[in-house]
Amino acid sequence: MKYDLGINIKALVFGTAIAAAFILFGFQYNDWLYAFSALGLLYAGYGQDNIKAGTLMGALASTIIVILALEGYMGKFDGFFATETGILIVTIAIILVGALVGFVGAWTKRSREKAKIEYEKQQKIGKNKKKNKK
Repeated sequence: MKYDLGINIKALVFGTAIAAAFILFGFQYNDWLYAFSALGLLYAGYGQDNIKAGTLMGALASTIIVILALEGYMGKFDGFFATETGILIVTIAIILVGALVGFVGAWTKRSREKAKIEYEKQQKIGKNKKKNKK
């Protein structure tokens, strides 16, 4: 049996790896590299065929960021965030931001495909119509 769920596994795996790599680079070298982990989540969402799958894959790819945050690679939790409720709030916040970034990636892909179709439609009409047929 062959199951095709319409999910681009390659984009999910590479997006998750990019996100994890930038978290680890940020821990090792400079804190400003943490922000670039969103590129991995953006790629995970961009690689999907529709917006729902892109949002879901962004949330799924952000689970590696949750794991690394709980392991201490993004700093130590103290105060309210050291409690169980605080950790749960941080986990939900990271997954929601990952879903949002995945949504933006999928929305960008959809908009780009629409623009390409519109551009090709525009090329078929107008005064340059005969030049493009060569």
